[in-house]
Amino acid sequence: MNDRKTQLEEQARQLRISIVKALHKSQSGHTGGSLSAIDMVTALYFYKMRHNPAEPTWQGRDRFVLSKGHAAPALYAALSEAGYFPKEDMMTLRRLGSHLQGHPDSKGTPGVDVCTGSLGQGLSMANGMALGLKADGKDNRVYAILGDGELQEGQVWEAAMAAAHYKLDNLCAMVDANNLQIDGEVSRVMNVAPITDKFRAFGWHVLDIDGHDMGAIMAALDTAETVKGQPTVIVARTVKGKGVSFFENKASYHGVPPSDEELPRALECLGSFCE
Repeated sequence: MNDRKTQLEEQARQLRISIVKALHKSQSGHTGGSLSAIDMVTALYFYKMRHNPAEPTWQGRDRFVLSKGHAAPALYAALSEAGYFPKEDMMTLRRLGSHLQGHPDSKGTPGVDVCTGSLGQGLSMANGMALGLKADGKDNRVYAILGDGELQEGQVWEAAMAAAHYKLDNLCAMVDANNLQIDGEVSRVMNVAPITDKFRAFGWHVLDIDGHDMGAIMAALDTAETVKGQPTVIVARTVKGKGVSFFENKASYHGVPPSDEELPRALECLGSFCE
């Protein structure tokens, strides 16, 4: 387990480097939320989820919904590392004609299950997938990552209510709780706390973890698989811009890519270098 944890931590570091380089190249995109979510994305794609890069539409795969679709660079980094498309495609992020758009596009990008980006809708889509799989008698699981600012959307709570009502124990939501959104602190813009108590009141099994502790993420995903009769939510306490000290905990880097001057400094923080 410790060897696996160490391997995943190194993969997450490499994916952070890929994210930073791609965002710098595009000079467009969302830095903070991509870096805060990447540990969760890494654990999903390289530890927990069943998927097959050689057959992206394999019916036996688990499904993934990046409800906070603006963090697409994190998803693309994982998909490229897994082999869904060449790693060099990361450098085409957000370019005209690229299959790596600013938000996930299931019609253009191998490995993307659903188009996302309109905040608040991802959990509803994950519900539909989970319901469909249950109706078909399949044991596939559905995972969804939401932002904590996204919880300000009322549709999230309608979906939360429905998931508990239909006992979607094949559904696991993960909340990237970094307490920052584009306008500042989530607690100031529109407080969504207490997140754990709210999901518990809606009938969910709730796990509250450090979202950058790979061992804790792995253990939470393992536990979620054992829960029966109700959906599970993992509330992951994260740091926006995690891994690059001068990005961390700054709302100003919500949708701002690294500048030419910042790129080598960011890569130094991540133990890499500027090519």
